[in-house]
Order: sequence, then C-alpha cells, then structure tokens
Amino acid sequence: MGKIVISENVSLDGVVQDPTGDEGFRRGGWFDRMADRDRVEWTKVEFDEALATQALLLGRRTYEWFAARWPSRTGAWAERLNALPKYVVSSTLVDPEWNNSTVLDGEVVDAVSKLKEELDGDIVVYASRRLVRTLLEHGLADELRLIVHPVVLGAGERLFGETGPELSLRLVDTRAVGDGLAALTYGIVREAQDAG
Repeated sequence: MGKIVISENVSLDGVVQDPTGDEGFRRGGWFDRMADRDRVEWTKVEFDEALATQALLLGRRTYEWFAARWPSRTGAWAERLNALPKYVVSSTLVDPEWNNSTVLDGEVVDAVSKLKEELDGDIVVYASRRLVRTLLEHGLADELRLIVHPVVLGAGERLFGETGPELSLRLVDTRAVGDGLAALTYGIVREAQDAG
C-alpha cells in the first residue's frame, strides 16, 4: 500500500502561498530569500526525497507549474522527476503533456484511495494547497514533511486552514538544512484522527 507524503515549503508562520512569487501575492517570493548554502542543502534534501519517491500526486495548478519547468531541465534531479509517474487531480485537465502523467478520474477521495491501494511506497504531494487540505480532511495523508523557512509573512494562505480537521502528529525527524532552514517530519496519528 502506498503512503501519501505531503512535502511543503512553509514560512515560520505557516504560509504556503506563492513561495516563488508567480501568483501575484503581495508577500510572495519568500522562497527566494534563502541563502546560497541553504539552497544547496535544500536541493540535496529534495533530490533525496525524489529518489525515494514512487510517484507524485499533484493538483492541476502545481502540475502545470512543474510541467512548464522540469521537462526541459537536465541533470539527475530533473531526470528523476521527469521519469516518475505523476498523478494529477483535476476536473479540467484533459491531456497532460508531461511524460508519465495521468489525470485521476472521478471523485478525489475515491481516486486517491484507489491509488494508495495500487501503489507501494511514497506518493509525494508537492504544494497543491487545495488537494492537501482535501487529503487531510479525509484522512488520506500519512506523513508531513515541512521545510520551514525563517521568514514570518503575517498574511497568506496557510497549510492548515481554520476549518480543517484536528490532527494529532508524531515527530519522526527534525534536522537543520543549511544555516537557516529546518526540516520537520511528522507522522499522522490515525487513532486520534478517527476518534475526533
């Protein structure tokens, strides 16, 4: 059975909105503030994650962002992402162009549940804010991997919305990434989620 892993870059105050500044959010672009050493170490963490991943699960907008950038890139990380199976949750995307991409049919919860049953290993979700909230709300996510950036934005869409479910998490790993980032890994505790 597959394990859904949510992998996010997040500000210290929990914002995930517009890290690269492409969405027009007035406080966007915060991802690019990291120091050079932090970027090098962040790249290593992300590449290692990609090597251990069996498939990507993405919302449409995130898929389109990645698909516009990664197919033309070279190097081991690009080769890995381009080769991975990619599953897209979308009701509007018909013909995905990035190789090894499949649009999941039907209702999201059913489609993702079926995907978890069919695959073994980590199914990583990058960004995809709305999809992440749906996965958390329906108990489909198994692990959170957060790279915390040392910036407080004070506004913006956060990873956890106010109407989301109560979650109990278990700290699995924590480590410094470069001089300014922190990598936090949490397992989602099912008993507490089911009891709520």
